[in-house]
Amino acid sequence: MRRQLIQQYIFIAGIALTLSSCFNEPNYSNTPAIEYKGLFRYTIEAGKGVGKGKRDSVVITIGFKDGDGNIGNSLPLPKADSIQYVSNGNWGSYRIRTFRLINKNFVELIQAINTTLYIPDLTKGKPKGAIEGSLDFNQIFPYGTSYQLYPTKFQIEIRDRTLNVSNTIETDTVSVPFLR
Repeated sequence: MRRQLIQQYIFIAGIALTLSSCFNEPNYSNTPAIEYKGLFRYTIEAGKGVGKGKRDSVVITIGFKDGDGNIGNSLPLPKADSIQYVSNGNWGSYRIRTFRLINKNFVELIQAINTTLYIPDLTKGKPKGAIEGSLDFNQIFPYGTSYQLYPTKFQIEIRDRTLNVSNTIETDTVSVPFLR
């Protein structure tokens, strides 16, 4: 009986060592890479009070990979980090550009809400190393009393704390309301 227990222990230990030796940390670039995963639009019905009118919410999902795992920032953003971002293009750790179809051409619509956006620190308290995952970005489009639906698409890019900028992805087109 004892011999059987020892053999089982050795067998389990051997499997554990084999499985642990099969895992290699991914070898990603230190420049973030992103991919478009999807876009989901849903309508939020009107509620009571100011700012509670009917609106569409658009959620954009991207996948990301980063070799040194330095995506995101401590929030609130330290002043030194803020200065670094402002002096290097005046955008935060991610940028969403909005394009709406006007006269058969997609024209960029500058939205003040998308001026400076930050991703929370994705590895806070964790050891340095490669990371991957998904991020969801949300955009709100109010209906108001006078609106028009426009086909709209988005471009997104992210950058890490050392200002390495990812590739740019473009979403599918979705119709959302814009105030007239």
